[in-house]
Amino acid sequence: MNEARLARVMEKMKEQGLEQMLVSDPPTIFYLTGQWFHPGERMLALLVRTDGSHRLFLNRLFPAQECGIALTWLTDSDDGPALVARYLDAHKALGIDKNWPSRFLLRLMELSAAAGYCNASPCCDLVRAVKDEEELELLRISSQTNDSCMAAAARAIRPGITERELAQFILECYQKHGAGDGVSFPPIVAFGEHGADPHHGNDDTPLTPGQSVLIDMGCIQNNYCSDMTRTFFTAPPDEEHRRVYELVRRANEAAEAMIRPGVRLCDIDKAARDIITEGGYGPQFNHRLGHFIGLEDHEFGDVSSANPNTVQPGMVFSIEPGIYLPRDFGVRIEDLVIVTQDGCQVINRYPKELTVLSL
Repeated sequence: MNEARLARVMEKMKEQGLEQMLVSDPPTIFYLTGQWFHPGERMLALLVRTDGSHRLFLNRLFPAQECGIALTWLTDSDDGPALVARYLDAHKALGIDKNWPSRFLLRLMELSAAAGYCNASPCCDLVRAVKDEEELELLRISSQTNDSCMAAAARAIRPGITERELAQFILECYQKHGAGDGVSFPPIVAFGEHGADPHHGNDDTPLTPGQSVLIDMGCIQNNYCSDMTRTFFTAPPDEEHRRVYELVRRANEAAEAMIRPGVRLCDIDKAARDIITEGGYGPQFNHRLGHFIGLEDHEFGDVSSANPNTVQPGMVFSIEPGIYLPRDFGVRIEDLVIVTQDGCQVINRYPKELTVLSL
């Protein structure tokens, strides 16, 4: 049990007027207990109470280590919500996280009226959004590995290699660099006009000299995710392609330069978007500027025009402007940043200058 993190969650619960809540999200349970559980369709729940009488409800199929939290075992033949109901204060409101399956929630609501149910996810999400020093160091390590593998991927680009082959090379590179926990998401490799699709699915298209190469990749190392995008050229770009690339790079760097505590996330998005819009490509930048990251690649919180919340030290998020020209090409440049006391630290060190690869 991580007492400091639980204390921060309980403080958020008190601010919301809650004394009890159920957490079902496996990454959040890992964040609080230090143990991973992947329950599939089976019930998993952590009852967090502000009086400290926490309890974990876990199927016997999943081994657990002693973590300082009382444990209630259940089997496939048990009525899990009924076991949970025994430990609830029916006179108090119950907070539920946003990920608990409705088949469990509806059954619990039949058994226990409580004093109302509410979405208590912010109690955990807002705490997880501000990383502690241990998390920040693990995020740096994961991004260092991602930098190394991006460099290796750039060296592996050659005429005739397919998108799938380059993506497989990236996966193997992660293994060689000790990032055996998996990937933040399947690597995106997009040649030429495929780069105009921000979430292109890799296929067997071979690289033709002269095409651009967009690579969006991230590994999971020590449970923490990395995420980075770079766009390369395999021949000197024409005037428009060079201009598009430099607009995206300027937008990326301008957004990063304004990050500091107290700045609104929507204003960071606007700083990048204004540069691309003034350059004549506003409609071709068709997604938010960034997302929060940690135990998951996309966590609660984003850098978008719809988010007026302010930046706090310890937040970690992506800055990834892009321009996508259908049937032509696309450019995205993505870094991860850690908000510091007086600015930000960019934790991707792989260069962003326009690069023409020698094939």
